[in-house]
Amino acid sequence: IALFPGLCYPACMNSFSGLSILPELCTALEKRSITTPTPVQREVIPAILAGESVLFQSETGTGKTFCYLLPAFMTCVADETKESPKILIIAPTHELASQIKSEAVTLAQDSALPVTAALCIGGAPLKRQIEMLNQKPSILAGGPARILELVRLKKLSVRSVKTVILDETDRMLAPEMRDILAELLSVIPADAQFIACSATISKYHASILERMLPTPRIAKDAPAPEPSTKHRLRLISLPPEDVLKRNISHWAFYSEGRDKIESLRRFILAEKPGKALVFTASAGQVENIAAQLNYKKIPCSALYAKLDKTERKKAMDDFRSGRTKVLVTSDLAARGLDIPDITHIIQLDVNENEDFFIHRAGRTARAGKSGINAIFGDERELRNLSRIEKKLGIIIYPKVLYGGAVRTPEQEDETE
Repeated sequence: IALFPGLCYPACMNSFSGLSILPELCTALEKRSITTPTPVQREVIPAILAGESVLFQSETGTGKTFCYLLPAFMTCVADETKESPKILIIAPTHELASQIKSEAVTLAQDSALPVTAALCIGGAPLKRQIEMLNQKPSILAGGPARILELVRLKKLSVRSVKTVILDETDRMLAPEMRDILAELLSVIPADAQFIACSATISKYHASILERMLPTPRIAKDAPAPEPSTKHRLRLISLPPEDVLKRNISHWAFYSEGRDKIESLRRFILAEKPGKALVFTASAGQVENIAAQLNYKKIPCSALYAKLDKTERKKAMDDFRSGRTKVLVTSDLAARGLDIPDITHIIQLDVNENEDFFIHRAGRTARAGKSGINAIFGDERELRNLSRIEKKLGIIIYPKVLYGGAVRTPEQEDETE
């Protein structure tokens, strides 16, 4: 697996047209004031357009979705057959799959290209999804379990799939999802192109995914592949853009477990966030936290796995639109979601794995904006936070809540 860091770019790569993206797609991007490719887009799009199978890593908020969605549209346009779907996009959560599908629909509308998209996720009626498949969508986005179920029921044929895209790959390579993903990939055409991405990818993840991919067919008379080309995936790892350092202010508050909901309430009243996303590791606590905030006259929504599809969609829609300014969730929502204008991330616990910290914090400071990442922890959690701080090379400032405001410990001492 080749490492391709890439630090310089020719002048022609400073525009999407310079990356050989179709004029209709360039126009669609311009409608959204997107005119200059990000570094990851400059690296990845040419590789995908060249037909390579790619595993790429880049920080949150750097434009990974367009890295694969723009080439996917071009594949759909180039293939004039009526077979479908041509593109299969697999995501670990309902919310992320829905977001990707919506992005594809918007891109199709803005570009006026004949590309259609459908969504297949668990919790929604199978009959309705089968009816959507009968309309022959160009792009199918969904979760691995539901897509595999449709294949097993012979309601979905993957014979026409040209490209398979795995978003938030490391999450789907976790033990609880790995077997389902492996079974799904085993039925994909062996000559399909594979694209995978995440903000946190290791060579360990790459090696697991490599073993899952179907072996490409080799013609009888073709020479055996060279040892150096035995891998299918090219690993592209972008140098960090230091979004966590440059655009996000990290604050740490000491709080015992029993006091965290009250600390959260005081923090929200002190900061008056434009839009705050609250994380707790315990999915079972999400509803309790939201209920207590609502009881204390702080309107908020809750998002967790046991909600049905309609309730989850309402929670997301209310938060996106600003009808509710606080959304309490488990790590379900940390994966890949691009929700505009989140001003504050609030973490009510500290996971020992820094990947959770990165994915949570990365929901703010999107598209060059700034944000605040507030972490509440007890003594043990703050020790873990100190280790994460050193490993990520960031500065986390100690803060206290005093007099209805967020202060430094020194300011608290001065007022006493």
